[in-house]
Amino acid sequence: MNEASASSALQQLLQPLRQSKAFLYLWLGQLIAVLGSSVTMIILPIVIYNLTGSATLMGLAMTIYMLPNVIVLPISGWIVDRTDRIRLVLFTNTVRFVLMMTVAILIFTGHLSMPLLYVALALYGLMDGIFNPAYAALRAEIFTPDIRNAANALSQMSIQGVRLLGPAVGGLIITFASAGSGFALDSLTYLLSLICFLLLSKHFVSAHRQKLTAATITPTHSSNTKVSNWATIKMDFSEGFRILMGQQWLWITIVIFSLLNICYQGIIVVLIPWLFKAHYGLTPVIYGLAMAGVGAGAVLAAIVFGSRSRWHRRGWIGYGGALLSGVALLLLTVVSSPPLLIGVMVLEGFGMMMFALVWETSLQELVPTESFGRVVSLDMLGSFALLPVGYLLVGWLADHMGGIWTITLFGSAGIALLIIGLCIPGIRRFD
Repeated sequence: MNEASASSALQQLLQPLRQSKAFLYLWLGQLIAVLGSSVTMIILPIVIYNLTGSATLMGLAMTIYMLPNVIVLPISGWIVDRTDRIRLVLFTNTVRFVLMMTVAILIFTGHLSMPLLYVALALYGLMDGIFNPAYAALRAEIFTPDIRNAANALSQMSIQGVRLLGPAVGGLIITFASAGSGFALDSLTYLLSLICFLLLSKHFVSAHRQKLTAATITPTHSSNTKVSNWATIKMDFSEGFRILMGQQWLWITIVIFSLLNICYQGIIVVLIPWLFKAHYGLTPVIYGLAMAGVGAGAVLAAIVFGSRSRWHRRGWIGYGGALLSGVALLLLTVVSSPPLLIGVMVLEGFGMMMFALVWETSLQELVPTESFGRVVSLDMLGSFALLPVGYLLVGWLADHMGGIWTITLFGSAGIALLIIGLCIPGIRRFD
């Protein structure tokens, strides 16, 4: 009976792969790209620290990446809901392929400099700001109700599994090969991902492409077309805000996490590489394994969350997971043994994935598909808007006040924000 139940659960999980070619190509395209980017995210901080040795310049680099991302998000959400989402995905992946290959060539030839890297990061951030809402909206469109639960579970588990592998591969590449090899691998994954999305465009015609075609065929002769278009654009932008403000769980969580991300992401992106490389003097392989531990914790969280079709008290579950992540970040300042550090990073990944799964399912339940691009772009804007300032602040404080003190300060601030959120009934009682 247990074997039959396990077999049935596995068949249910794999149903999207058998039932939907669109899901298959979307899943493969993003999975391959995530592998390359997870390798690069391990190598990039090491490259920057080797070039500069400065936490401040590491923070500046991440700020330069985030600024175009944040600036384009309010516009990209509207574009996603008004144009062909697949074409946006194809365009952004093509540019990212070119960028990664260019950086790899610059490293191999010894011509990489921080100004050139800043330009590449800015363009990469701009492409991410367009790709992410388009990809999220495609998921909402392709993950039809009959496969939605299985598709979400399979996507999260497989992507986290790749993120588990990617950092370890990145650590091995930087140790035994070169940084250029890592960027070259990333460019190859974007090329393979691009092929998958091209196949997706042949097997799936988005509803937005059909609407666009119908609008092109249907002639309009009204003299008030321009006025009408401006009114429509204003309504489109206000629609995303209206949906968010109508749900206390959505807008309060976005506000809290816009501040929380400064605390957590500043530590993870700017200071954890410093903690492993400079403070504890560990090899890139250990750093890669620790970051792979984040993926392992996330996979474990996905398995736990996916074991039930319905969770109650999701406000407590989501915010509790984020609290666990904050505690794990604080523990990094008091443990130095590599196995313990890896275990702490597993806890960090588990906690944040529990929140992410609660958040993702709540968005899919509460946001209409036709408005998904605008709402998700506002969510991303809230999450990312203050990150550039946060990266600079964390890097500056670490250089002037000490990295351990900075991790303690920002980790504690993040925990305090979550406790404040749980004091609000609309958050605490979200079911």
